[in-house]
Amino acid sequence: MAKTIVGVLRGGTSNEYNLSLKTGAAIMAALPEDAYETRDILIDKQGFWHLRGKPVTPARALAQIDVVVSALHGGVGEDGSVHRILDRSGVPYPGSRALPSGFSLNKVRARTFFQRAGVQTPRSVAFTLSNDMSTGDMAQAVFQQFGPPYVVKPVSEGSSYGIKYAPTVLELAEAIADVLDSYGAAIVQEFLMGDEFHVGVIENFRGQDLYALPPAHVVRPAGSRYVESAHHEQGILKHNVPSNFTIEQKQQIAELAKSAYRSLSMAHYAGVDIILTRRGPHVLEVDSIPHLFEGSAFPRALEAVGSSLKEFLEHAIRMARG
Repeated sequence: MAKTIVGVLRGGTSNEYNLSLKTGAAIMAALPEDAYETRDILIDKQGFWHLRGKPVTPARALAQIDVVVSALHGGVGEDGSVHRILDRSGVPYPGSRALPSGFSLNKVRARTFFQRAGVQTPRSVAFTLSNDMSTGDMAQAVFQQFGPPYVVKPVSEGSSYGIKYAPTVLELAEAIADVLDSYGAAIVQEFLMGDEFHVGVIENFRGQDLYALPPAHVVRPAGSRYVESAHHEQGILKHNVPSNFTIEQKQQIAELAKSAYRSLSMAHYAGVDIILTRRGPHVLEVDSIPHLFEGSAFPRALEAVGSSLKEFLEHAIRMARG
């Protein structure tokens, strides 16, 4: 029987470049060689495509590919840019389409969908460089809506890149300025205290139309206020599955993850980051391409239900090919 030729896209233009390389390597290692021929397609930090180490056009890279599996975290991999290239090529791929993926990456747009669906999220205010306000005025505008502490985030970055913490309104103006200078847009959120979870959501899995993997409790290094980008890069986050929370809490978290997934019209699978507070669970963000490398939450949760990265990827490929 002929092997299925799978193009694995990795690298990309975002700060998550190194994490994408790791997810791509995990995908290629998990697909059995007797059934699949994998082709490593690299997109470099400038957005140029490479096949077998040589620069190529996207059309050349995608020639004679049966299906593409993307490991591109953030940037062109999740803002819809690569999705549109794949759509024009006609090569099937698992995962969300261009618009839902782009909406999920953009925290401001995603929050609009969450609010419409009644999905609880942190209180937030967004700014761009085009706002005719000083950063001091921006800080005061936030303070009038909710009090400190605050976190200031780039609007379209993942894995905690670019986050600034402001314990009081006095530090908030500088934090906003730093994020605006670096990224051009910033979202200020209330800093929520609680336990963080990552929930993998998969369509048509284990006999369910929409299946939520058991919530993976994210354990930060001692002394950390929140999950930082360095924690991902250094692989020092722990993910406890199963976790020591009640069945009711886990069910509440899982149902919220599925509601967030539906609100954005995601497809095939996604990862949802949630924080459990005294006011209940709040959605932090939805990742259209979750981390799949060893030690990350999604594969740990698969193992917890007796599955594997191999089973998940083969299921995803079948969904893509219809």
